[in-house]
Amino acid sequence: MEEHAFFTNDAIVFGLLALALAGVFYTSSQKSGPWSTFYKVIPALLLCYLIPAIFNSFGLISDKSSQLYFVASRYLLPASLVLMTLSINLKAIANLGVKALVMFFTGTVGIIIGGPIAILLISLVSPETVGGADFDAVWRGLSTLAGSWIGGGANQAAMLEIYQYNPDKYGGMVLVDIVVANLWMAILLLGIGKSSRIDKWLKADNTAITELKEKVSTFAESVKRNPSLSDLMVMMGLAFGAVGIAHWGADGMAGLFENIPKDSALASFGSKFFWMVTIATLIGILLSFTKAKNYEGAGASKLGSVFIYILVATIGMKMDLTTIFENPGLIAIGVVWMAIHAGLLILVAKLIKAPFFFLAVGSQANVGGAASAPVVAAEFHPSLASVGVLLAVFGYVVGTYGAILCTILMEMAATS
Repeated sequence: MEEHAFFTNDAIVFGLLALALAGVFYTSSQKSGPWSTFYKVIPALLLCYLIPAIFNSFGLISDKSSQLYFVASRYLLPASLVLMTLSINLKAIANLGVKALVMFFTGTVGIIIGGPIAILLISLVSPETVGGADFDAVWRGLSTLAGSWIGGGANQAAMLEIYQYNPDKYGGMVLVDIVVANLWMAILLLGIGKSSRIDKWLKADNTAITELKEKVSTFAESVKRNPSLSDLMVMMGLAFGAVGIAHWGADGMAGLFENIPKDSALASFGSKFFWMVTIATLIGILLSFTKAKNYEGAGASKLGSVFIYILVATIGMKMDLTTIFENPGLIAIGVVWMAIHAGLLILVAKLIKAPFFFLAVGSQANVGGAASAPVVAAEFHPSLASVGVLLAVFGYVVGTYGAILCTILMEMAATS
């Protein structure tokens, strides 16, 4: 789509995204009138994601000719993680209990069993969709989806290396990944606006989450002040100084694992993105034990939220709504697969009375990884972003192992 994009200059593209974000926040801040009614139905965060997707779909902009997602994910994401974890309350997060982990691993199991079940179901209607021989076998390509939806890009690359799917056909799998994962994220964002009603249906106990939000809010209120230029410059220094350290550390740590074969289950530890996110989060946690945590009163998490929303817009521009119908067979496999993942999460959440927050973040820590999990978590409350990051790190660790198990089951389903 690159050649069809009307605007290819990133300065112009960023300007369009900034205007779209400003428009959403201005209209959503209206307390009365038609906009107030509109946003009771459609969450503001969903529009921040959907408007850039519409721009991309109509050829106004294109993620293929833009570096904005790379900049947002490599610079603004780690900066936001530092700013949002400055005032983290580790004890309160520990008090969230085991339900967060249960929902995360439920999401993982949903992906592992969803792949082979989707193949079996689609084969009843369209056997050729799940066929293919040797390195053209569809199950080999779907292994890369398993890697992406449990861990992330590094796990996806590892699965491509392990199962040697035909590179010429790999683009179709990337398309399914983007379309289905982003549609599911859009559904979760819609659910956030109705989370209180969903929690009531789940009979969920939100006490620990409410206590965490209240503790962070109370602390922020106790140190609240009108930020001076000095405050803003110090926060920028802390955030981007940490980004620099995170990149430096990521280069070093990834280098230690560079000799590990790409087809190894440990290959994800060679991902610079994994280490960047991990180190940035660790720096934020360490700063929370110092006086730096008082910068929450000057708006640290708000500044972090600005960076997060820019990231959301750049994620949105990766979505081309017109491609949904390009390969209906593979898209159908992805939709069924994701539906199984979602259904299992809803079932377990109902059984253990887990809040929708744990369902949404547990799912995105698998499917979306470190780029999406904190976005969804922060929409509930900025103080919860770190919960999404911590769970996403689990996803990177177990991603390749889970994906290998899923692929073994998919091969059995496809060849049975």
